[in-house]
Amino acid sequence: MNRIVTTVQEKEGTMFKRSALAVAFGLSAFLLLDAGAALAKEWKTVTVGVEGAFPPFNSTTPTGELEGLDLDVIKDVCKRAELDCKIVAQDWDSQIPSLLAGKFDVVLTMGPNPERRKVIDFSDPYVITPNTFLVGADSPIANLPHTGESFSTDTPEGKKAVADLKEALKGMTLGASLSTSQLQFVQENFGDVVKVQTYKSSEQVQLDLESGRLDGQFDNVVFARDRAAKSQGTLKTTGPLLVGGIMATNVCLGIRKEEPELKAILNKALAEMRKDGTLAKLSEKWFQIDLSPKQ
Repeated sequence: MNRIVTTVQEKEGTMFKRSALAVAFGLSAFLLLDAGAALAKEWKTVTVGVEGAFPPFNSTTPTGELEGLDLDVIKDVCKRAELDCKIVAQDWDSQIPSLLAGKFDVVLTMGPNPERRKVIDFSDPYVITPNTFLVGADSPIANLPHTGESFSTDTPEGKKAVADLKEALKGMTLGASLSTSQLQFVQENFGDVVKVQTYKSSEQVQLDLESGRLDGQFDNVVFARDRAAKSQGTLKTTGPLLVGGIMATNVCLGIRKEEPELKAILNKALAEMRKDGTLAKLSEKWFQIDLSPKQ
């Protein structure tokens, strides 16, 4: 009899423990969810990283002030989002590491591509720009095939254009900036037939191009056209206007992954700027052409 009572008591005790554990587990889960909601960050201040050496997107004046499309965009975004934005200039190849390390909350002029998407997240684009070649006006590659034509390298026509370029570029020396999709594109598509020189910034590439140490520079079409226009005839753009593949032609704000509140704040402001025409006006101001996203 005692053995039966003891067994019943043991079963009742076990059931009680299981029930208590279930309650405790449910309570813990609730508390975790509640804590997560309570810890959702309320963004009031952000630190923004920018290269400061990629005109007309961003540049540094002789007096040390930052200017360009990117600066106008982020200042308007911060005003609309009621964010206090501290803007810091730093070398391009250190932008993403600084973002991941928490030194920056946002980085400017950041184009999404598959490799970058593995480590950071992006806002919606504020401009969309293809890539092309900047060369000396008397360069042996001053008249590349398909000049002025637009292609996506994800299409058969685009692949054919790249093959034609590869043939024309054989034996040349091309420059591109570190940590850019332009550099990756050149290395992937022409690396076996050209010499590739890497630089800290697009302006450094341009200086070597002007001095004759490079045959060409593959870069953003807006930067390339701006440099050509200001070169007094010594530089020119040539070749097709390319998007697709590894190239990051959507220009966005880069942010850390898993920060949905900040992403939503930035996208809301950018959507307002697109809808009321601000992005179009800023593009025309700095590029003399509307390259703003239309939807």
